[in-house]
Amino acid sequence: MSSKEDSPPAYEDAIQQPKYGNYPQQLQHGSPLPPPPSYSPSPGMYPGPPGYWGQEGIYPQGAMWAPAPGFSPTGMPTTIPTLSAGVHASNPGDMEDLLSAQWESTSIRHGFIRKVYLILTAQLAVTFSVVGVFTFVDPVRLFVIKYPGVYWASFVVYFLVYCILICCKEPRRRFPCNLILLGVFTLALSYMSGSISSYYETKAVLLAMGITALVCIAVTIFCFQTKVDFTSCGGLLSVAAVLLMIIGIVTAVVLSFQYVPWLHMLYAAIGAVVYTLFLVYNTQLLIGNRELAISPEEYIYGALSLYVDIVHIFLFILQVSGAATD
Repeated sequence: MSSKEDSPPAYEDAIQQPKYGNYPQQLQHGSPLPPPPSYSPSPGMYPGPPGYWGQEGIYPQGAMWAPAPGFSPTGMPTTIPTLSAGVHASNPGDMEDLLSAQWESTSIRHGFIRKVYLILTAQLAVTFSVVGVFTFVDPVRLFVIKYPGVYWASFVVYFLVYCILICCKEPRRRFPCNLILLGVFTLALSYMSGSISSYYETKAVLLAMGITALVCIAVTIFCFQTKVDFTSCGGLLSVAAVLLMIIGIVTAVVLSFQYVPWLHMLYAAIGAVVYTLFLVYNTQLLIGNRELAISPEEYIYGALSLYVDIVHIFLFILQVSGAATD
């Protein structure tokens, strides 16, 4: 049986007499004891009752709460977002994919425009070379005037090939059939243009060439610079084309009786304006970035439409300049 000396001391004796375990005295009633020297309270700890170390609290940790709007914790600057709205940092490659797709589309469109203008340049070179020969070489000029049947044969070829290229997608897109048809069409329209030019003076033909070149350059610059969308005006241009055809029929009937001599010049001026609008319309279809655009596969159609517009502008201006020089 243990003696009284071996029994545990009372709590009051233990805290007042150093011989019983050397417990430190409280600094102040109700204040917690300081932790051991090697211990530092972690965030989220709160003081325990007197005589106990701090324990883990039930309050949210620092990374689990956010300050109210307009409040910045001491020593913590407000974070400013650096990403644009709608762009997620977890997917940084999305923007690069979008830009690369746009660049690829732009490159395809630029290549399409270059191809169309190269074909158009070759067509116009052939046409105006034929016009120059028919205008400046007298034997050729006399042959064309003497045999008008060749002109009507070229008109039939022109009309048939034009209908094939406009209405049939397969021949228009299949190489080399599309280039062969376009070459035949170019030769037919070139012969028709040369035949018409042979009836006018050299001065009128040169003047019409110069004005046509200026109109084409001005229209091209305008289409590349303007923000006005003419591709949505296809219906109005169709109405204008029908009205031009009606005016042409009336003019042909009236002029056959020599009623109004200046009516032919008026008709030619209206025709030049209408085909200039068609040139604006087709150029914007070619460039793209509008409500409507030509597919990059339709380079034959693009070259054909621009070529027909330019040749008709030249022929209408030739009628005006020819009447003015008479």
